[in-house]
Amino acid sequence: MKNIFLTEQLSKRVLTWQTKLGMLVAPFLYVELGHAEASDLGSVASTLTSSFANLAKLITAGAYMAGLGFAMAAMLKFKAHKDNPTQIPIGTPIALLFIGAALIFLPNIFTIAGNTIFGGTSGAGGVTGTTGL
Repeated sequence: MKNIFLTEQLSKRVLTWQTKLGMLVAPFLYVELGHAEASDLGSVASTLTSSFANLAKLITAGAYMAGLGFAMAAMLKFKAHKDNPTQIPIGTPIALLFIGAALIFLPNIFTIAGNTIFGGTSGAGGVTGTTGL
């Protein structure tokens, strides 16, 4: 009786693990293989690398928006520190301001690091999709 119960628990655990892995991997493979014109490995690889440009654009836009958000939060914290200096230490708005500045300049750093690592010419495996100010 005990062995049957343990076997059922183990099979449920393995089935849930396999189901979760399949649900995680299957949409990526289905979408990327469906967009490939041919069924060879080179076209699948080129489709995958072309999707990285959109990911770089998403990270760039997110960095700009988060940087502006942190900068505005720093301004509000500076105002709160001016109103009540004992409640808000001065280090909080200064840290928020530095984080905001770092996030605003992050896409430029991506571009510079991509040119440093992969060279100035765009080739296979290069960084594309990043835009600076």
